[in-house]
Amino acid sequence: MEKDDVCHSRIIHQEKVGKARDAALSPELVDEISQTFKALGDSSRLRILWALSSEEMCVCDLAALLGITESAVSHQLRLLRTLRLVKNRREGVVLYYRLVDEHVSQLVEIALEHARE
Repeated sequence: MEKDDVCHSRIIHQEKVGKARDAALSPELVDEISQTFKALGDSSRLRILWALSSEEMCVCDLAALLGITESAVSHQLRLLRTLRLVKNRREGVVLYYRLVDEHVSQLVEIALEHARE
């Protein structure tokens, strides 16, 4: 640990602590956000989300794009659906997946911008 990372004064700024406490997120919301970032932390799931940010795709298309099995893609999509990041629609026998909303696309875009800096 570097010296600069340690507070040497040992003074608690009650106003700042109180302000932060008042603005704190609920434990349930923190858990939900944490799960979203965990989902984005997996390369297969991130590549799926990136692909779906352009257009809806079926499991077969995603498997061909990512070079992984349809079973692996289905597993990842099931998790992404549980986390409310993707949704699907059926057209005949084909199930198409898309992002739930623009916020998911924005999260991926922001991460990409950050990585490129």
